[in-house]
Parts: sequence; C-alpha cells; structure tokens
Amino acid sequence: MEYESISSGIFLRRPNRFVAEIEINGVIKRCHVKNTGRCKELLVPGAKVYVNGSSNPHRSTQYDLVSVWKGQRLINIDSQAPNKSFGEYLRQGKYVKDIAWVKPEAKYGSSRFDFAFETAGSKAFAEVKGVTLEEGNAALFPDAPTQRGVKHLRELARCVADGYDAHAIFVIQMQGVSYFTPNAAMHPAFSEALEDAVRAGVKACAFDCVISENTMTIGNPVPIRLANQHRFEC
Repeated sequence: MEYESISSGIFLRRPNRFVAEIEINGVIKRCHVKNTGRCKELLVPGAKVYVNGSSNPHRSTQYDLVSVWKGQRLINIDSQAPNKSFGEYLRQGKYVKDIAWVKPEAKYGSSRFDFAFETAGSKAFAEVKGVTLEEGNAALFPDAPTQRGVKHLRELARCVADGYDAHAIFVIQMQGVSYFTPNAAMHPAFSEALEDAVRAGVKACAFDCVISENTMTIGNPVPIRLANQHRFEC
C-alpha cells in the first residue's frame, strides 16, 4: 500500500488518543492519530514521524500520523494499513495459491471477520491484527487489553469446528524482529485464547513488513512463540 502525500515532522505531544501535535516545517499542526492503541514507547517528544496530507477541506485535521522512527527502525502505526497490505498480499496469491475470490468484512453467524476467501480446495476466514509493539527485538500483541481480540480467536476456532479453514494473521508493522509472541503480561486471556485457537486448528501466521516513508508491504514470515514456549513458523 502507498500513501500519496507524505511529509516529515517532529512529534510534540498527544492531547488525546485521536490527536497529536506535530511540528511540520516549523509550524505546529494537529494531526489525526490512525491508531487508538497506547503507543507510549513510540510517541515520545522529539520523535521523527511521517504524516500523510488530506485533501478533504471539511476535516478538522489536515494530516494523518502514519509512522514513527524508534531508533533506527521505522514503524508504521496506521491501524488501517495491516488490512490493506494483507488484502493486497492475499489477492496476489502470495499467502495461499489458487485464490478464487476474496471478500473483506465477511459476516459469519454473529461475527464479522476481516476477510473470507476461497481456493480450489477450501473456504476460509481470516482475522488480521496489526502489531506495533517491539521489546527486545520481539514483536508483541496486544499493547492494551483486547476483549475483542479474544472474541475473534474464539470465533475463528468455531469456524474450524464448523468445517472451515481459519487464519489469525499478525501483521508486524516493522522489519527485522526476531519473533512474534502474544503479550501475556499485558493480557493473559488473549495469550491463552491464541494457544487454544492453535490447538483447535486455527492457523496462526506472523509477517513483518517492508516500511518506507510512503509505503508498507508484507515482507517475510516471522516465527511465533507462544507462552508455553511452543515455537512455530507459518
């Protein structure tokens, strides 16, 4: 995926979860934060960031905050980017071959998953989670408790029980991490739900991303390490 109107800036502060104040070319601008997560380790005063300009004259903010430098690593924090990037990857036949069709925002019973797709041999559902938290060169999710995430994993397991394929996709919005692991210290229930889902037959996959100032594309599979030290690759 690609952004069309990128500018660089310096992060100053985040008055609330939706708005950040960024210095752009010496002028302080209020920018929309496209991530409601905490991002406390990323959005620190003085951090170099990239913002994408909007041409909508009716918006209250002129820019969207999309990525930030953490040391030598550029991290995309746009919560819409993982779905867009994985959707491209899926439609191009890079995740599974012989794609017949892909449907975003697919309803299943009382649930709604990010994607449904079909190949010559199966019908499947996929839920995508964007990962922006890095500690000790490991990628972790979530960075805040997520009952919604737990619910999604349980519903994916139900899909398997009903005869469908199900996929939990973790899109790591950076490059060069050693592995992905559920953040059990932050939300033990999510870590347990992921282990239960994998045991039930849900396929869990993690991918890093190639990040530039104006693009994000799915990169390489990253090993997953569960809380029980079970380690596997997609």
